[in-house]
Amino acid sequence: MAEYGMGSKVSTEGDVFSFGILLLEIFTGKKPTDENLNGVSLHQFVKMALPTKVMEIVDQCLLIEGEEESSRSGSTVRIRNDRVNECLVSVFTIGLMCSEELPRERMKINDALNDLHKIKKMLLKYARNTNRARN
Repeated sequence: MAEYGMGSKVSTEGDVFSFGILLLEIFTGKKPTDENLNGVSLHQFVKMALPTKVMEIVDQCLLIEGEEESSRSGSTVRIRNDRVNECLVSVFTIGLMCSEELPRERMKINDALNDLHKIKKMLLKYARNTNRARN
């Protein structure tokens, strides 16, 4: 793990790295030190899962609402799952880009925040449309 706990000088790049790792921790529910990462870093664990196995690595606590809605028609649930899957892949990708080993390869924090805001807007728009369709 590049800068994580290595005593490197404080830097913006180090903050970006930590932010990326934090995103990966939040969305997987795993710590970089978890033993169930099969001997790879959290960064590698997520990278190996994207994009096809994102639902296998996401913290299931984040998906509780999906279980409650599973009684709806199959096509509606599939569309919802596709949208959620797309957003999760995007969030994980941001986490990966922020936690690249080499500082010069990391995403800029402003770009990461802008992308996260876009994902939030997309989810809110989707939620509004879903609520309208129910009513």
